[in-house]
Amino acid sequence: MHDILDIIKNVQGLYENNSSLAILKDFERVFDVLDLYAYKNWEEGEIAYGPKVDRHWITVGIMWPKDKMPDPNGGKRLIDAGCKVMYQKSHVIEPRKIKSENDLRPGTKKGKLDHKPIWIVEIHMPKKLAFDMYKGYMDKMKNENQAEDPQQQQAVPQTPPPAAMPGAMPGAAPAGMPPPAAPVPPVG
Repeated sequence: MHDILDIIKNVQGLYENNSSLAILKDFERVFDVLDLYAYKNWEEGEIAYGPKVDRHWITVGIMWPKDKMPDPNGGKRLIDAGCKVMYQKSHVIEPRKIKSENDLRPGTKKGKLDHKPIWIVEIHMPKKLAFDMYKGYMDKMKNENQAEDPQQQQAVPQTPPPAAMPGAMPGAAPAGMPPPAAPVPPVG
């Protein structure tokens, strides 16, 4: 059983903690690279809990309404990549929208609590898989940036320092620069 308030607090905590959000982005990148969103209903999931980071695993629980179960072939794709995937029927407690007095809890002005059936898919992803995908993503971005900017690939010719220019006098200032100041004799 999951409470909608716990889910909201979890999501709020993600936005307050940059490292958890970064881990979740790496987790989602694996979904994207494995083309998981091509399978029915995978793009409609919502975070129920996590990410929980252990020594070798990242665990995230994702929920779907009961009538929109994610395609198990997507879960198989995760298993083939080294993840552990568990499907579970559960329910979430949500307050009812108040349309009449019958929707109120006795003695309060709050809506009654309803148990809505959901699917929870708990995914245990190896840290190595998530971080390898991140490294591959960064390498790909680096290569794309170099391909888009050909000036970065060309070596910029370096001009020698002015003192090393042929015909330059030692201690002479480069063209357009004022001459160096004369040394000041010691007062004594």
